[in-house]
Parts: sequence; structure tokens; C-alpha cells
Amino acid sequence: MKILLTGANGYIGKRLLPSLLEQGHEVICCVRDQSRFPTEGIFSHPNISVVEVDFLKKPVLQAPMQGIAVAYYLIHSMSDNSPHFEKLEEQSAQNFVALVEQTAAKQIIYLGGIINDQKLSKHLASRKKVEEVLRSGTVPVTALKAGIIVGSGSSSFEIIRDLTEKLPVMITPKWLNTKTQPIAIRNVLEYLVGILLRPDTYGQSYDIGGPNVLTYKQMLLQFAEVRGLKRFIFTVPVMTPRLSSYWLYFVTSTSYKLATNLVNSMKVEVIAKPNPLTELVPLKLLTYKEAVALAFQRIEQDSVISSWKDSLISSYRGSSLVEHIHVPTNGCFFDKRLKIISTQEEQVLDNIWSIGGKRGWYYGNWLWSIRGFLDKMVGGVGLRRGRTNVNSIHSGDTLDFWRVLVADRKTKRLLLYAEMKLPGEAWLEFKIIEKGSDKYLQQTATFRPKGLLGRLYWYAVWPFHHFVFDGMSNNLINYKI
Repeated sequence: MKILLTGANGYIGKRLLPSLLEQGHEVICCVRDQSRFPTEGIFSHPNISVVEVDFLKKPVLQAPMQGIAVAYYLIHSMSDNSPHFEKLEEQSAQNFVALVEQTAAKQIIYLGGIINDQKLSKHLASRKKVEEVLRSGTVPVTALKAGIIVGSGSSSFEIIRDLTEKLPVMITPKWLNTKTQPIAIRNVLEYLVGILLRPDTYGQSYDIGGPNVLTYKQMLLQFAEVRGLKRFIFTVPVMTPRLSSYWLYFVTSTSYKLATNLVNSMKVEVIAKPNPLTELVPLKLLTYKEAVALAFQRIEQDSVISSWKDSLISSYRGSSLVEHIHVPTNGCFFDKRLKIISTQEEQVLDNIWSIGGKRGWYYGNWLWSIRGFLDKMVGGVGLRRGRTNVNSIHSGDTLDFWRVLVADRKTKRLLLYAEMKLPGEAWLEFKIIEKGSDKYLQQTATFRPKGLLGRLYWYAVWPFHHFVFDGMSNNLINYKI
């Protein structure tokens, strides 16, 4: 069967893709930026075709899309900075419907959010509107609606992890007493695959949730139990939504915009309404604790397929990572280091491919931490995003406050682009090159300033760069695990 998968670079899409391939389907992956789509492992499967589509523009039916039987709509963003994101999401859905109606598709499958009609946050209202738009077409829609999705790399999982592991005692807002019904990512994927071309699900909408109805406070405490931690949580009524958003922003790896949207959503009770889906698609629903334990198995095995942190920040709207791959030379400042490799080349490559996250930056980690904190203070992403996997890295991944543009072990090149708040643009590149019979690590930091402020910034941080970049390049060639 031929299937169209939108959001194939996203958290759900990347995890659904292997399940579809295992069943022998041919999958057409729709992505906004093809340069971010992985090309290794399961993602190099011969049954995958990748097409670049921006659904905010009127899409053109491309040859690989002909003959699709099912189309998944997995496009959604809670971190969009646009004040008109509801209109943008509605426009995206309309363009998707127009495209699918040009095909032979028999079913649209949509993953949205559980709706409490009495009180909707802006994002839940937007998801409801998207479903209405999808149903306005002629292709039958099957909608699944979930609340908190628990899995390694999911935004809710990582935020709860940050809070639980960093704070032994928490003074929290009263919305932690709001009830919700979390569901394991494994169960979400089983449902998404289980309703494929099921005529008895056409035109239907199903709430999906796990077997436990919990408050957010109970979720934090049960998370701590799984991790063997003792935590104390006290809720107070004085924390406003703005204070709550800042609380999440500074303690966790989330952006302030996402924190605001999460707080608004978390004030609304989200419990699945009874429906016959569990009979139509029988499966074992994992408890919340089982889902958390399974997520940590993935983390410990370094087999996290996708992470919400890898989604592009809003500053990339209308642009592609490809635009930044060619590092500029005119009007730029440079810090270049060339170090002869006296150890094994493969060990140096391993060190480069393990940079950031828990490993750190090989020199002056406390200075990197201060830089990350300062970035958070001005509304940036900071260092808390870490990295999705310990040793593997791919184009499009996040790496602390960098974005991976190129990660090619064959050409021995890693290129990073800065997503921190800067008065300019910055790149950091690592390459292993040959000169005569010797091999060298070539490390280059490039900064393209914007105006006078950018130039003043470069000269202000240059003394720190001198020590940090030199120490980092030395340790990259000498560090041994």
C-alpha cells in the first residue's frame, strides 16, 4: 500500500515510519526541509520516497504522490511564535485537503488533541478547527485525539524529567492538580497503524488514553518513583500563568513560547471519552509507570528515534537549513585552529561525534554553561536541549544551542549552526584533513555580524574564544573514553 506521511521529520512521524515499513508499505514522506531527513539506517529503506512540501503554500501534486491510499496528517506546532498560528494551521490543513483530493486516497488519518468543549486553550481550539477543515473535503477522516504522550524524547516526558531530576522540592502552581490521561507513545503508534483502511473507522473520532487518570502532580511523583527518587511537591495558588511559564522555561529545556502554550493547555482537564476503539483495535495499554520505564530503556540503549527538541525553531519559517550549509567568507570574523593528529584518527572522529550534551565541549564547560544561561535570560534556547543520542548525530539534530547542518563521517566533517540569540550568525565546523603524510583536525568558528553591535559582540567574547576554542581543539585530539 502507498501511504503519504506528513510531518515525517517530526516526533510522531519519525516513529510511525518504521512501523509502516515493517508492514511492507511504500511511504511518501512529506517534509518542509529535505536536508533534515535522515539518510541512514531505516531511513534509507528502498520503500521510502521523500518530497519537499510547504503546506503554508499551495502545494503541487508530485509524481510520487500518485496512487496513495492513505494520508497521515501529523502537522502541528505548539512553539510557533506567530500571533496568528491558528490561521496558519487552518491554511496548512486546507492546502493538505486540496492536495489529497487530487489523489486516489481513501482515508485521512489525523492525530489531534483531546478536546474539552467547556474550556479550550488556543492550541486545543486550533486542533479542533484543523479537524473540521480536514472533514470538509471528500476523503473520509479518522481522527485520534491524545492528551499527554509519554515516550523518550516527547516534550511532556522531557519536561517532567527535567523537573523531577533537578528539583528535590518543588513549589508549584495549582494547575498541577489538573487531571489528565497520559498514553504511551507505543500505544499511539499501534492505534495509528491499527486504523489503516478500516472502513468502520471512516468519519469517526476517537479519544485515546492510557489506563491511568492522573494529576500532573501524581505524574511527577510516579516519575520520581520509577527513577528511585524522593520528591516533595507543594502547590500554591499565587503562581500566575506568566510566573508558571517562566518556572518551566528556566528549569526545563523548553522555550518560553512553548512553556506558555503548555501552561495554558495544562490548566484544562484532558480525559478520554469512552469509545469503541479499544474493541476495534485491541492492544495492551501501558500504565504511566510502564511507559516511563520503557522510555528510559530507549534512552539507556541510545536508541531514541526522535525528539521534540529537534523540531525547527520559528526563526526558520520560510527558510531551509541548506541556506546555511555554505559558510560565508565575506564580512565575517574567524577563529581557526589546526592541530596535528598524533593519536588514532577514528578516536578523534568519535570525540567529534560525541560533542555536547552530557559529554560537554571538552574545555571550559563552565563557560559554556554561563553562555547557555545568558542565552536563556534573553529568551534563547540555552544548553538544556542537549542531544538526542549519545554517540550518533544526524543533519537537523539539535546539539545544545546549535543545529547540526552536516554530519558526514565519510568526509569527516561536522558543521553546526548557532540557534542562540546573537547579533549575527555563527557556524562551528570540525574537519579532519590531510597534508602530506600527516592528518590534522581543522576547527573553524565563523561569525557574520549584524551591524556595529555584532562587531562589538565579537571583540567582547574574543578573549574567551581564544582559550575555549584552543582548549577544545587540543582535547578533541587527545581525549580518550
